Amino acid sequence: MKEQIFFAVIFVALFILELLYFRIADRFNIIDKPNERSSHSLIVLRGGGVIFLFGAWLWAIFFGLQYPWFILGLTAIGVTSFIDDVHSLPDSIRLVVQFASMLLMIYQIGLLRPELWWFVIIALILCVGILNAYNFMDGINGITGGYSLAVLLPLIILNNSLEFVAQSLLIIVAISSLVFCFFNFRKKAKCFAGDVGSISIAFILVFAIGSLIYLTQDFTYIMLLAVYGVDTVLTICHRILLHENLGKAHRKHAYQLMANELHIPHIAVSALYMLIQILISVGLIFLPVNHWLYSAIVLILLGCGYLLFMKKYYHLHEEYLAGLGDK
Repeated sequence: MKEQIFFAVIFVALFILELLYFRIADRFNIIDKPNERSSHSLIVLRGGGVIFLFGAWLWAIFFGLQYPWFILGLTAIGVTSFIDDVHSLPDSIRLVVQFASMLLMIYQIGLLRPELWWFVIIALILCVGILNAYNFMDGINGITGGYSLAVLLPLIILNNSLEFVAQSLLIIVAISSLVFCFFNFRKKAKCFAGDVGSISIAFILVFAIGSLIYLTQDFTYIMLLAVYGVDTVLTICHRILLHENLGKAHRKHAYQLMANELHIPHIAVSALYMLIQILISVGLIFLPVNHWLYSAIVLILLGCGYLLFMKKYYHLHEEYLAGLGDK
């Protein structure tokens, strides 16, 4: 009962901190202005995802610096991302901070050993890629907070028996996601996550999943991010085939076509991504099948679903782009 009361107090504290941030964002005009590549049409406060940083800091205050290098890396990458939200930073600075922060996380997990130098390089590139993919997927109301909850809940279930990370950290981060969803998972969002939100929550999830994989030596737990992974990788492949600049903003993700060209409500699209990911994770955790076989089947199904969806509806996006060219 005392633990439940404590987490309820944390929820209230985070709720108040988010409201205070809104006052600051409004005062200093920290807003997100839509453009032709956006999936929204209203000016909304940016950076509400700073709540994920607040949550991690509150956890460290009340539960001690159990993971000092992780918290240091999270703070560095979160603060840099927030600065980028307010005043755009060069890509080189953001990448340097991301790689440095990820190196701190890898050290915290216990992988930073001379004999594993080749693995550390691969892990660095993969994890920084995941951070930016998570950031790219932050484009409609509810998707970042909702999908993060869909990843956190299976992690909390697994952590009950495997204890790969402090359960209190996962719970407080989940509470942070709930607070953020209250303001973002709605038809007219009060705020957007901003880079500070999407990058920070991705960093936390990569730390938890990385710790799980390190403990179990089972890389298939990366499937806890399967839906985002397939959408991101296949969208990148699609853009390469179209000879597009991968650094340029776009609206070619499957969820963007659903929200923009098909006019499916944002919260419905976000809920769909959540549901699919939860079903995949539940199957991975509870079905008595080989994890590698299960993962291969899921990836094939997701990939085929993506390709069929694009084949049927991508022409609508081409028509949208043609319309922009006529203006």
